Amino acid sequence: MNSAVGHHRRKHLSHRSWRPLCLWALGAAAIAFVGYAVIKFHWHQRLYYTIVSSMNTDQQTGRNIWLPDYKIAIEARPIAGIDDDLSAIAYDYDKGRLLAVTNATPVRLVVLGKDGALLEAYPLTGFQDVEGLAYMGDGLVAVTDEDAQRLNFFHLPEQPGTAIDVKDTEFLSLGINLSTQNKGFEGITYDADHDRLFIAKEKGPRQLYQVSGIKQSLAGKLQVSILDLTPWVERSVFTTDISDLHYDAKTSHLLVLSDESKLIIELSDDGEMVSYRSLQGQLSDLKHSAPQAEGLTLDTEGNLYVVSEPNLFYVFKKP
Repeated sequence: MNSAVGHHRRKHLSHRSWRPLCLWALGAAAIAFVGYAVIKFHWHQRLYYTIVSSMNTDQQTGRNIWLPDYKIAIEARPIAGIDDDLSAIAYDYDKGRLLAVTNATPVRLVVLGKDGALLEAYPLTGFQDVEGLAYMGDGLVAVTDEDAQRLNFFHLPEQPGTAIDVKDTEFLSLGINLSTQNKGFEGITYDADHDRLFIAKEKGPRQLYQVSGIKQSLAGKLQVSILDLTPWVERSVFTTDISDLHYDAKTSHLLVLSDESKLIIELSDDGEMVSYRSLQGQLSDLKHSAPQAEGLTLDTEGNLYVVSEPNLFYVFKKP
């Protein structure tokens, strides 16, 4: 009897001694998970900018794009006629329409209405992996080819449906970090007032460049200069990747889109963070998180457009 009681008591004490250890292990795992999330998703920076932004809303909205004011107007509308790999979008301010590119076979540049309706399409022949798109005015378009690390320039054909052959385009090659496969130049946007392109490398590492004098050089006077703006990214862009860019002429500010972090960030003209909004369903007015957001642009009225693979279309507007 005594031995049985002693065995039961030792077993009971053994169970009790394991409980604190298990609780400690669970607590350590929870702390490690939170620490990982803070580092990976930059929650501390998001919290800081959220607090600062809420304290200065009245001062900020007049002179900035101010992303917190944007509310969803069209959410995740599939674009009929596009099956897969909608990878970039830009606004053609000369004709008041949207341009987009797909990098799945067949590779195409497409024209969209402001409601996401497919209006026209131009086959892109000989292009490898088109990821970025910028409209430069007067029908001139720039696209980034991620695999080739190249910027291609061409004018849109007057006849809808006309194929655009890569051999007929002019190009600028930027062979930077060629060893990082499928992590090349993704985002591109154009500042017409200063004839400069902003180009972003997706990751491995994330980088940002300013290329000035492109349109002037294409017209016959070579005056190209390249400026490394990567410190802007390191200082102010708390995302794990960069999917696209948009330059806003009204504010001289830059929008940065991140697919992995599901964020849009507004940078000032000296690279300081101004505002941001989430594309996560749980942290915004979206019903569901935007999957693989690859492109964004603003129209002249300030409406914000986002496209997401495989073929989803979003519109955000200020009330």
